[in-house]
Amino acid sequence: MIKQITLMGKIRLQKEAEKIKNILKDQSGMSVIELLLILVVIIALVLIFKNQLTDLVNTIFEKITSESAGI
Repeated sequence: MIKQITLMGKIRLQKEAEKIKNILKDQSGMSVIELLLILVVIIALVLIFKNQLTDLVNTIFEKITSESAGI
């Protein structure tokens, strides 16, 4: 009886150890980290070129406004 209990305990421990190994090997979270890094880079670029982007957008809207008056 005791041998059965210890054998069942060993099997259960092996299954739990296998689950932990699978969790540690899982790399599905890597895509989340990659997306966050890309987002950080984009935000940094926007902050660095904020004035130039603002001027560009204003110029584009001025052209749109001036050319839409002719339609």
